[in-house]
Amino acid sequence: MAKLGTLLTRSIVELYGSREFIRRLSDPLWFQSLGCVLGMDWHSSGITASVMGSLKKGLEPFSRELGIFICGGKGRFSRKTPEELIEISGLLGLDGSSLVRASRLSAKIDNTAIQDGFQLYLHNFILTDTGDWAVVQQGMNTSSRMARRYHWLSSNIKVFDEEPHTGIVGENIGPILNLTDRDARPTKQSIITLSHDNPDKTIAEIKLVMPSRHEVKPEDINLKRLGAVLAASYEQQPSDFCNFLLINGVGPRTLQSLVLVSEVIFGTPSRFSDPARFSFAHGGKDGHPFPVPLKTYDESIAVLEGAIRKSRIDQSDKLECLKRLYGVARKIEEELDPSADFDAVIAREKSESKMYGGRTVFE
Repeated sequence: MAKLGTLLTRSIVELYGSREFIRRLSDPLWFQSLGCVLGMDWHSSGITASVMGSLKKGLEPFSRELGIFICGGKGRFSRKTPEELIEISGLLGLDGSSLVRASRLSAKIDNTAIQDGFQLYLHNFILTDTGDWAVVQQGMNTSSRMARRYHWLSSNIKVFDEEPHTGIVGENIGPILNLTDRDARPTKQSIITLSHDNPDKTIAEIKLVMPSRHEVKPEDINLKRLGAVLAASYEQQPSDFCNFLLINGVGPRTLQSLVLVSEVIFGTPSRFSDPARFSFAHGGKDGHPFPVPLKTYDESIAVLEGAIRKSRIDQSDKLECLKRLYGVARKIEEELDPSADFDAVIAREKSESKMYGGRTVFE
C-alpha cells in the first residue's frame, strides 16, 4: 500500500502539483476512492489510518522533492504533530506557530465545537512547502463502534470556526451540537460574553438554568472544573471563539455547560454518495468484493513506476499513457450495459482470484 500510494501521489504531483494533491485528500469521496484502489475494505473505518499511515511512510523519502509533508497519525502519533510541524517549518522557512495553531484548532473544533458522539483518535496534518495544508482526522463512537471522518483544506477556510470543513463523512446516529454552523454565531458570542464575566456569576447562572428539554443533566456537570476553566478564561479575556477553544481545559463537557445558558444548535452531518466502485480496482483485504489480486496490484505499481520514469525523461509527455487509460475507462463507463449482472461480475472475479494471486488478511 505504501509503494502504490507513493506512486499514485507522485503521478498526481507530476501532473497537477502538490496543492492539487492535498485538495484531493480533503475530498472525502476521493479519499475513500483512493483507499479502495489501495485495496482497503471499502466500508471499513480502518481505511483512514491505513491510507494516511501508508502515505506517511511511503512519501517520507520524497518529501523535499514533492513538497509534501505528512505529520501526526493515530493515537500517540497524533500528539507529535506540533513538534513535527515546528521541525518542518524550520526547514522550509514557514510560520510554525501558525501551523501548530491550525492543527490544534482543527482538532479542538471537531472534538469540542462539534459534539456528535465521536471522540477523535486520529489526526493527520498534511503540509506543502508553500504553506498550504489539509487535515484528515477521525473520531470513534465507542457505543456503536462506528467512525466519522473530518476533512479540512486551508484554502477553503474563511472563518476557522464557521463551516470550515470540505467534508464530514459517517453514519448519522442522531442529533449533534454544532457550533460551526453559521446560525450558531449568537451562541458563540454569548459564550465569549460569559467567559468575560466573573466566574462566580456564571456558575450561579448555570446552577439556575437547567432546562428539562436539554439532554445534559445537572449531575453531568463538574462545576468545580468548569469554574477553573472560567477563571482561566476570565484572566485571558479571549477575543473570539477560536481563542476560547484553545484555553487549556475547554473540552466538550465545559462547552455543553456554557451552551446551557445560551442556545443549543442541532444539525445533521452531510451525506455523500458511495465510492465503493473503486474497490473493484484491487479488491479488498477482507475479500470483498474479491480478494486483493497481488499480481494485478504489482502490475499497477510497475505501470506507475514506468510512467514516472518516462515523465522524468520526456517532460512533454507526462504520464500520457495514464491519461489515455482514463479516457478509455470513461468511454467504457459511458457505453456500459446497465443490465450487466453485478453478482456475476463478482463471482467471476472470485473464481479467477487464484490466477492473479488473490489474497486476504485471513490467509
